[in-house]
Amino acid sequence: MEAQIVLIIILILSVVLHEVAHGYAAWKLGDPTAKLQGRLSLNPLVHIDPLMSVIVPGMLVLSGSPFLFGAARPVPYNPYNFSDQKYGEAKVAAAGPAVNILIAVVFGVLVQLSGTLGLSETFVSLSYSIIIMNIFLALFNLLPIPPLDGSKVLPIVLPFTLRMRYQGLRNYLEHNVGLAFLLIIFLVFFILGTPLYYLTLAIAGLLAGF
Repeated sequence: MEAQIVLIIILILSVVLHEVAHGYAAWKLGDPTAKLQGRLSLNPLVHIDPLMSVIVPGMLVLSGSPFLFGAARPVPYNPYNFSDQKYGEAKVAAAGPAVNILIAVVFGVLVQLSGTLGLSETFVSLSYSIIIMNIFLALFNLLPIPPLDGSKVLPIVLPFTLRMRYQGLRNYLEHNVGLAFLLIIFLVFFILGTPLYYLTLAIAGLLAGF
């Protein structure tokens, strides 16, 4: 149980860093919204969402789920303040998953150097769980389903006509959050869950050198 509590704490820190990355990227692009609301802080208390940061991870642990997942409160931003109006929103969206990938890479290096550094098996096992957790967070958030981060990255690679149609879908789902999350739950549980699971394990194994 202690290991599971540690993993929940690490998950909270991972999603907090994810959200801080969004806010920091927005600030660097000229939007002070997150900074003015105190959301560039690393203090978990200003980012925690009771449901997604505590209850959902806790239920996953109790149910014996192979994956631990959660989220923090989204960091607010105003895209009209961005100095880069073409790619600014995509940059802000990509910053969160990029931080999760960076965390996974760092712990992957530690796992691969564990013999040289004399790290314990317990640390290696925990590190591998951190890699899996952060890779899954990155992949999940990069799904191009509004309001996930991927829905803000995908438009920059679409042809104009498709981009406009997708933007209409995105606007609709972002104004109907309940429907959007029902769509995400359906797609992940019934269609995308298995591919995400195996892709996460493949990337995690590659980073850890397994």
